[in-house]
Formats: sequence, C-alpha cells, structure tokens
Amino acid sequence: MKTGETRLNEFTSFTSRAAAKAIEEFGSPVYVYDEDSILKRSKECLAMPHAYGLTVRYAMKANPNKALLEIITQAGLHIDASSLNEVIRAHKTGIPYNKIMLTTQEAYEGQEMDTLKTMLLDGLHYNVCSLRQLYDIGDFSCENYIQPGLRLQPGIGSGESITRTVGDGYSSFGIHPDDLDEALKYAWGKWIKFKHVHIHIGSGSDPEVWQRSVDILLEAVAKRLTETESVGFGGGFKVARMPGESSADIAEMGKYAKEQITKFNKKYKRKLKMEIEPGTYIMANAGFIVTKVIDKKSTPQAEFVLTDGGMELNSRPLMYGSRHPFYVLSGDGTQIKSSEFSEPPGDYSAAVVGKCCESGDCQTLDIKGHATARQMAEPEIGDILIIGGTGAYCSSMSPYNYNSHTQAPEVLHTIGGGLKLIRKKQTLEQILENEM
Repeated sequence: MKTGETRLNEFTSFTSRAAAKAIEEFGSPVYVYDEDSILKRSKECLAMPHAYGLTVRYAMKANPNKALLEIITQAGLHIDASSLNEVIRAHKTGIPYNKIMLTTQEAYEGQEMDTLKTMLLDGLHYNVCSLRQLYDIGDFSCENYIQPGLRLQPGIGSGESITRTVGDGYSSFGIHPDDLDEALKYAWGKWIKFKHVHIHIGSGSDPEVWQRSVDILLEAVAKRLTETESVGFGGGFKVARMPGESSADIAEMGKYAKEQITKFNKKYKRKLKMEIEPGTYIMANAGFIVTKVIDKKSTPQAEFVLTDGGMELNSRPLMYGSRHPFYVLSGDGTQIKSSEFSEPPGDYSAAVVGKCCESGDCQTLDIKGHATARQMAEPEIGDILIIGGTGAYCSSMSPYNYNSHTQAPEVLHTIGGGLKLIRKKQTLEQILENEM
C-alpha cells in the first residue's frame, strides 16, 4: 500500500505549476496524464512473476487515446480490445494485428464480418465469447487454419461494485461451462483447437477471488481443454485512489499463478503461457482532471463548491459511488491549499458539484447517490480543484456532450517535464456536424 506522502509526491511530480500551466495553455477543465507514471506501471506489469512466458495486454477501453497507446505499446505491452472499432483505432495507431486480441460482446454480420475476417487473416487474435460467435467464424477458421481463443465464464465474479462484476452467472460474458461441451463438439468438427482460453472476473476484483479463478481455469484446461497452450487471467486489478485504500499486489498474484501453472506442468506435462489485461492498474492514478472553482452555494443542509467540470468528465461517482481524491490549489497554482493525503486535509466541508443540470453531477456522492460533504481547505472562486485517480474510465466513458458541453482537451505531462496536447478540445460545431 502506498503511503499518503508517496501519493502526494505522485501528484507533485508534475507540480501545481503544471496544473496551472495546463489551464493557462489549454483552458479549463482539462485532463492531464503523467507519462512517467504510465511507464512505471507498465514495467511493473511486465515484471509480474510467471512460469513459462507472459504477455501483458493493455485494456484500451480504460483510455484509448492514441498517444497513450503509443507510450504503452512501445513499453512492450500488447492490446486487449473490446470492439471492432477499438481494433481499428489501435491498428491506426501503428499497432500490428498480431499484437491485438479482440474479446467482445459484438456479433458481426455483413461488412463488419468481412472486416473481422480480413483482420484475422492479418494476425488478429480473437476470443469467441458465445456459441453464435463460434458458429459465425467456424467455417472461415477451418478453411484458413485460424485458431480462435475462447472466453470461459468461470462462475465466480468480483468487482468494486455489482455492475463491475463480470464472471458470475448474472453476467453475460463468455461461454458458460454448461455450453462448453457443445462448443468443443462443434470446434472438433471444424478442426478448431482452442489454444488460448481467457477468463475475467471484474474490475477492482478481490485478489483471493482472482486466485480462485486461476484454479477454475486451470482445472477446465486440464480436463476439457486439452489443446490449450496459453491462459489469460484478465485484468481488473484493484487500484488505491483514496487514503486507506490498498492496491492489488500483482507480484503476489503473479507468484500464485506461477506456482499453480508450474504444478500444472508437473502433473500434465504442458507448459502454459500466461496473459493478463490491466487497464485501470496502468492508467487510473496516472491521470488528473484540472478544474476551476466557478461558484459556491449553501443551503441549511449543505455547502457546495461548484467547478467547471463534473460528471461529463468523470461519471464514476454517479455510476458506481466511486471516490476520488481532491487537491485544492490557489488560482495561480503556486500554493497547495489542501490534499486528500495531507493531515488534516482542511477544516472546511462541502460537496463538490459540476455545472450539469443533473442532481447526480456530484463528485462526492455516497453509495446511495446522496451528495455528501468532503473535508478540504475552503477554496475561493477562481481556485484550482484537481480530481485525482481519473486516468482510466473517465475520458473514455463519460457523457461529455450532456447539456451540449464539449469534450475537454487531454494533455500529456512528458518525462521531460513539458506539456503536450494529445486531444484537442471539441467544438460545438463538431457536436452538430452529424445532425440533419
């Protein structure tokens, strides 16, 4: 677990002045990502213990910005894609198809199926996640000697919320073990061998449940998937954003998987390669949203700090009840007034809300969706309020055109200390251009 001092140092690694400079150069609000943090987490994942080989695939749905994909893949990671469009985006970035794996809920027809087949011929890895997906690709795979992988539903799930649990019987992801015999019978008839088998239990998963999923997958591979050569254990590794939270120890998780795969080889004489698919783990704490305080209000029940960015930049509190750390800076960025990781964070309490016409536009919602106060230094109008832990599933997932607000720019804080624009601010004309 990282200490509060360490986490504060992560923030100050690109300094309060950089936050103020980002607003000055690119406007407010703005996303800022730290290249050094991204590279450190990427290297940490690549160093995860393994027995007979490891492939680390970045779950690009966490944040698919082209510049970030370039940094992460140049560090040695491959790509985990969740849609055909994600594959196209990754490939347009310069990533070859043989370094991309597609695991999706989509079922393709017509031009989309033609596109998928072309990608498969060029080396794309594809996990079938349903019987229909298998049937749709079966003849083509047989004719072209292409071996798709298989996503298996493990029957257990774990996530930070029920909506982020994807491995149990209430989730639609993967082929259920009850359908596995039918899938295998069909595959054998088409000379398809599932050389890669994949599972994923959820985002922010419990490491102990993750270990159980490793055992479940290895048991299935031993008894029913005898042609398998590599196993994917998914991602969803828990990340600590707030004080008192702890991140997953991926070294210990890797050690467990390595031990189990080694035992598997001793018993079955099969050396399985291992894959993981981190997204949040790499990007979450590498990103900050920089906003300005534009107003302050109060009722007999509550104090409110209004910022110029909220749910349209970070919808995780509204969707999941997620908590993110705040840093309050003076308007010129020269003074850190308070931090979630300082003691005490401040003697003022307020709910932090955005500018959307929506009661859920609040960065301090409790698990029931009520706006709650957060302790901080009292900001003045014009001060900077930074929302931490927002590098993953924020710019990629939030409803940024709600109330016709435009998508905020994204900026990279480079290893050299500069700021580089990696996504322009959207214009109102871009929102309107497809309307007829």
